[in-house]
Amino acid sequence: MAYSIDLSGRVALITGASSGLGTQFAKTLAQAGAAVVLAGRRVERLKTLRAEIEAAGGDAHVVGLDVTDPASIRSAVAHAETEVGGIDILINNSGVSTTQKLTDVTPDDYDYIFDTNTRGAFFVAQEVGKRMLARATGAAPGTFTGGRIVNIASMAGLRVLGQIGVYCMSKAAVIHMTRAMALEWGRHGINVNAICPGYVDTEINHHHWETEQGQKLIQMLPRKRLGHPKDLDALVVMLCSNESHFVNGAVISADDGFGV
Repeated sequence: MAYSIDLSGRVALITGASSGLGTQFAKTLAQAGAAVVLAGRRVERLKTLRAEIEAAGGDAHVVGLDVTDPASIRSAVAHAETEVGGIDILINNSGVSTTQKLTDVTPDDYDYIFDTNTRGAFFVAQEVGKRMLARATGAAPGTFTGGRIVNIASMAGLRVLGQIGVYCMSKAAVIHMTRAMALEWGRHGINVNAICPGYVDTEINHHHWETEQGQKLIQMLPRKRLGHPKDLDALVVMLCSNESHFVNGAVISADDGFGV
């Protein structure tokens, strides 16, 4: 007998949905039955993704979102809930990076990374978390109490890598943020977990893996291969499901053994 996870009736907000892992997460959750809210700055790309999901029989909606702007966060979450209903699942995925030595990092470089990866991730989760808490405590209407928040960290938050030190720092903060939220919100049925992907081939970095430096890095990996966005499908669906009710505050590496 086959085992399946059904997210029908759930509303999932995915930040950074216009490309890479965010796009794959949105497609996967829609396929599992969730109504997905595609959030990001590149609205035209989100509309294209919405059309693709709808053509496959899914339910998708679009909201513009700049995670570095608290007003934009509040507006996007409010708009999503007005259009689709209470958010049951948050995939906190937006992220940026630079490649440079620590001695070359400027205050603007530092702020660019932390404003999106850490500050932005925190205030998105906070805004969604407040609404989940209100439903869980009876202060706001809703048929589903509790929720699932999945923060997309990185194996670089667990293992420091050269040339991306500030990125590593920002993702390490996301890992501790996950644990803090899990501790504080878990009693209300809100499960907060983090996924730490390893090296994944996406449209953003695909060109790098074709270079000599990229090929050398691949040869240094435990199984000399890259991951693909679909390799996280089963994990993200599990963490978003009712069946994951006993998984809270987990930091799960999905890096093909790189961090071992």
